[in-house]
Amino acid sequence: MTATLIWILVALLAIGLYLSWTAGRLDRLHARIDAAWAALDAQLLRRASVAQEVATSGILDPAASIVLYEAAHAARQAEEEQREVAESELSQALRAVFADPRQVEVVREAPGGDGAARELTEAARRVPMARRFHNDAVGAARRLREHRKVRWFRLAGHAPFPMAFEMDDEPPAALADRAA
Repeated sequence: MTATLIWILVALLAIGLYLSWTAGRLDRLHARIDAAWAALDAQLLRRASVAQEVATSGILDPAASIVLYEAAHAARQAEEEQREVAESELSQALRAVFADPRQVEVVREAPGGDGAARELTEAARRVPMARRFHNDAVGAARRLREHRKVRWFRLAGHAPFPMAFEMDDEPPAALADRAA
């Protein structure tokens, strides 16, 4: 009788430790998502800011400046539920404005334009990487949260179900070529 009770307590302790370890892992994944989101948000804001700078610099023709400025402004001001669409529209505006590699050269040759072109190239390169890191963290957390043990024992607590950030983040070919 005592041996059976001891084995039951050992089994319950092992299960408790395993569940505690799983809950800790899930908590670390949620912290990773938060950090990845902060990095993605910073890169998106940086890209929009640099795009606005280029648009208001007077380097581009007026039509391109308006298209780029409006898309960048919309991306910076977008509410959370509209953010993916606004950022995708900024990507499309960047591709439209910088479809011709000569346009990048026009920006580079303007006074102070070399730094702006370099910043825009870096921002266009970093956004897809930051989005990929974020979505990878979201995928790992979602896979763990789908396990029965996590659902049955409510190991996720009240944390919202993590959502991937889906947007068109393909950089303009002219900027991607410069980054390579």
